[in-house]
Order: sequence, then C-alpha cells, then structure tokens
Amino acid sequence: MGWMMDTVSMHNRAHTPGVVTGKPLVVGGSRGRVEATGRGVMICIRAALEKMGKSLEGQRVVVQGFGNVGSISAKLLREHGAVIVGISDQFVGLHNEQGIDVEAAIAYVNSPQNAKHSLQGFTGSRTVSNAELLELPCDILVPAAIENQLTEENASRIKAHLIAEGANGPTTPTADGLFSQAGITVIPDILANAGGVTVSYFEWAQDRMGYYWRESEVNQRLEEVLRENFDAVWNTAQSHKVTLRTAAYMVAIRRVVDSLMTRGIYA
Repeated sequence: MGWMMDTVSMHNRAHTPGVVTGKPLVVGGSRGRVEATGRGVMICIRAALEKMGKSLEGQRVVVQGFGNVGSISAKLLREHGAVIVGISDQFVGLHNEQGIDVEAAIAYVNSPQNAKHSLQGFTGSRTVSNAELLELPCDILVPAAIENQLTEENASRIKAHLIAEGANGPTTPTADGLFSQAGITVIPDILANAGGVTVSYFEWAQDRMGYYWRESEVNQRLEEVLRENFDAVWNTAQSHKVTLRTAAYMVAIRRVVDSLMTRGIYA
C-alpha cells in the first residue's frame, strides 16, 4: 500500500495519498474505516427492521464469520440491543441461546496467547459446525464469511426472517429465489456491505481536501448515505414488487443511465 502511494507521488511530483484507501491515519487514512463495513451491516439491518415496524432490541442474531466484518457487525448489533446467539470463524461455531459476550470473544481472538486467533476454546457456548450455525433458530442471519454459503440444499432450513449479506455473494441465485418465495427478506451484499467502500470514498475525499473528519462525523455521514440508498432500494422493491436485490440493481442501473443521458452524446 505504502509503496504504491509513494510511487505515484514520485511520478506525479506531488503528494497523492488519495490513490490508495484503507490507509493508517498517520499517512492520510480515515477515522472509522476499520469498522465501516460492519457498521454498514448494522445500519442496513436497523433500516430494514424499521420498514417492517420492528426494533433491533431483543432480535436474535447469528453471524457467520468473525473477521473484521463479522466481529464488528456482531459487536455493533449487540450494542444496539440485539442478542447474538451464534458466531463462528473458519475453525468453529458457537451457540448460546442466552447470548454471547461478543466483546469478550473479540478480546479472546485478539489475545497474544491465541496463536491461531480463533474462537476455538472460547467458553460459555456449545460448539457447532458452520453448516449447523446457519440453520440455528434466530431472527436475523448475517453471513459474513465466504461466498455460496446459502444454497438450494440448506435454504429450506434457514429460520431467520431477515438475512443481511456481510460477505460478497454468500447466497446462490437458487437460494435467493427460495428465500423470496418463503417471505424471507435478503439485504443484498451490494447494499449491506457497502459501508467499507463508502468510507473509502470518504477517505479519498478527505485526502483531496487535506482536511480530516472526526470519527463521529464519518459515522454520521455513512449512516446518511446508507439510509438514503436503503430507502431508494426499499421503495423501488415495493413499487415494482421485486426483491431488494433486484431493486438494488434497478436503482444502480437507473443512476448510470440518468448520468449518461444528462451528460449527452459524448459521455
């Protein structure tokens, strides 16, 4: 990362920190970037629940994946009143109906004594496989690990009423159709996990200005952007009677078309 920024700066004969995002603060990074993707997942879940006339308070949540996105999603959802009943990493899944202390789990994973930085050995919950984790009784499921986790084979056993795709492509097209038929709402990846790329844009904008925002300001701007986009997608889905995924594509394509038409024939 650093060498790329330095190389471009050298060739341009000017400091150009905006060519790379996700940087440390000391070289022009943005506050709030580390938590941005997980925060975006939380924001989209809260927005969806509000549209359904529900609150996050007391909602039982299962999160697959305990990397940056999964662990922060779980932490922030818990802070806003959800009960995290299941978490997992590549080695093990954990289930506790009464709720898992996510902050303690994060501290355990990041402990210097934890050589593999794994949830293995974290006490207070029963162990399950990643496959079993997805099928646990819950209200909200956050697949935040790898692609193709929700498939035709396990779709009928998913018990959540809301799925928020923290990972890229965790749901196969066939499973997506089955969820729609079953009345399960899926917040698609291009909306649910857009927090990270949004704050990367914020970082680029701050680098261009040479002026850096407070973390609270970054978080506020992120919520405003995601809420606006969520509303546009939700309203499109309702008016055209399509899924949120189809609506997200419709909104995105319409914005590109409108931009091209406005710019004219040479765009």
